[in-house]
Amino acid sequence: MKTLLKGGTVVSAAASRAADVLIEGEKILAVGENLPADGAAVVDVTGKLLFPGFIDAHTHFDLDVCNTTTADNFDTGTRSAIHGGTTLVIDFACPNKGESLQYGLDLWHKKADGRSSCDYGFHMTIDDWNEAIRAEIPAMFAAGIPSFKMYMTYPAMMIGDQDMFCALQELKKYGGIAGVHCENAGVIDALIAAHKAAGQTAPSSHPECRPNPLEAEAVAHLLRITEVAGVPIVIVHLSTKEALLEVMRARARGQQVYVETCPHYLLLDDSVYYQEDYSAAARYICAPPMRKKEDQEVLWKALANGTIQTVSTDHCSFTLQQKDAGRGDFTKIPGGLPGVETRGELLYTAGVAAGRITKEQMCALLSENPARLYGAYPRKGVIVPGSDADLVVYDPAADKTITAGTQLSAAGYTPYEGWRTKGSIAQVYLRGTLAVDHGEMKAGPIGTYIPRHPSAL
Repeated sequence: MKTLLKGGTVVSAAASRAADVLIEGEKILAVGENLPADGAAVVDVTGKLLFPGFIDAHTHFDLDVCNTTTADNFDTGTRSAIHGGTTLVIDFACPNKGESLQYGLDLWHKKADGRSSCDYGFHMTIDDWNEAIRAEIPAMFAAGIPSFKMYMTYPAMMIGDQDMFCALQELKKYGGIAGVHCENAGVIDALIAAHKAAGQTAPSSHPECRPNPLEAEAVAHLLRITEVAGVPIVIVHLSTKEALLEVMRARARGQQVYVETCPHYLLLDDSVYYQEDYSAAARYICAPPMRKKEDQEVLWKALANGTIQTVSTDHCSFTLQQKDAGRGDFTKIPGGLPGVETRGELLYTAGVAAGRITKEQMCALLSENPARLYGAYPRKGVIVPGSDADLVVYDPAADKTITAGTQLSAAGYTPYEGWRTKGSIAQVYLRGTLAVDHGEMKAGPIGTYIPRHPSAL
């Protein structure tokens, strides 16, 4: 079975050009002008942009956290993802302290296999370090997992400096890379205690206990450790201008540092926490929290000049009923937002259409860079012969309004309720199959596990 997408503009990180795309089976067969139909089903995409399928390298589906479980599992989460143009998610396999990496990997396969509407891979979380864990590292690479996650906060997950350093050195042997959640846990805990003692328990205390300098300090701390370890590193969900400055200083020293940010840090600010209505404020609780408008401006400039390499969502969704657990104690509000469904249209609207970034930069941020960084390139992230036929057909003329009623996430709300987009996603193809057509799901759980190789960025 062949399909010919005819008359569109093919977008890559390097350039855009008018070209047809011929699909055969699951792969892209040819890209070029005036390709012959040769018996293929012809789809007219005149006036539309063809992006490689978007990759979200930071999602949390079916995760037990804060005495509850995320609203989205791999059924609802991956439907939400592909509905928004994301054809590959890389979720986090999270064994608890005391459990083996293999146990965590097996558990996440049980959560995802046969249930996913987009393709998927896993990062492996390391929250323990001992000889048994070290001995499992080669098996993770053999299973197609070259990327790992470590935390500098959260007692159930955080890893100390010594163990982090040893883990990074072990990953270095195999060409692996780690992403790190950077916040200063000790000072955050002290600020939380002070706020509770003063009776300040509303959602507005959340950003006050996690101020900009505590992200920057943790980033600087991590980067000095990786300087000695001699390893590349990824700073996940970076949110502040101060932390970005620490990255730039490390790069000036010759260090290899990659940066991810998220749409909510680009589009929302900390005023959301100071609404009088508890539910209205609590829905935005996440870590790091929203920052100031001046941080947003710096992050947008960093996207435009290449200082930031990827935009992922940190999709970690909870219903408003789950968020209600924090009434009277802001630390009990489950932290996280839905976002995997809206990322592409928001980045096009606030980035490309607003003149902040180009469509080529959007392609790099959402497709090619994460494919390279996390070892899925060139199978994913690019529209070239031989690559998977993962395509997002974007119609720049089809504006729409984002509402909870149109979302497939189980969260029941969107942080971007009422936002008007510039253009919208017309179709999404997953390995050659039309999965979404003008908002309607056309395929079921056809997603497959994608083993990856060490980074090529």
